[in-house]
Amino acid sequence: MSTYQAVALDGRRIALEPLAPAHEAGLRQAAAEPGIWTYMGLDAAGRFDDWFAAAQTAAAEGREAHFVLRWKADGSLAGSSRYLNLAPAHKRLEIGHTWYAPRHWGGPVNPECKLLLLRHAFAGLGVNRVEFRCDSRNQRSRAALHKLGAIEEGTLRRHMIVRDGYVRDSVQFAITDIDWPRVERALEARLAAFDG
Repeated sequence: MSTYQAVALDGRRIALEPLAPAHEAGLRQAAAEPGIWTYMGLDAAGRFDDWFAAAQTAAAEGREAHFVLRWKADGSLAGSSRYLNLAPAHKRLEIGHTWYAPRHWGGPVNPECKLLLLRHAFAGLGVNRVEFRCDSRNQRSRAALHKLGAIEEGTLRRHMIVRDGYVRDSVQFAITDIDWPRVERALEARLAAFDG
């Protein structure tokens, strides 16, 4: 069992909660837009039960730490994210399988989610490195990772087989403990801009 478990993390606009069976209905509603899943391995809009069961299993087995995002303004669920590829012996993890309901695209949800997850990873868990990977075709995710301040390290060619048998190239990004103070300041400034 990994020491990298999901815990409750509280932000100004969102709260992150460890995945639980009680989240099923709210996540099903948030996941209903097929456009969320274009570059994901499983279309949870069409196969939500499979997605939810796999997420619960990975969390229960300690292979992933799964967080559910709650939008505090109305209590609705906004999406989810995970720590995966957990490597406590090397003080390393990946943040991925992140998705948000479309009404939260382009707003404060992504920067606040990443701030909470990264702060917990670096300050709470003491990691040296947080990795991110995305489909090379996913320009939206690539742009978001650059805006986050993650360093693009290269492309893992023919890295994964995803939906419909497509062989995906994955672009790898990372933030290290050396980068974190700069990234943290930039995320705080981005979030402050939503206040004005």
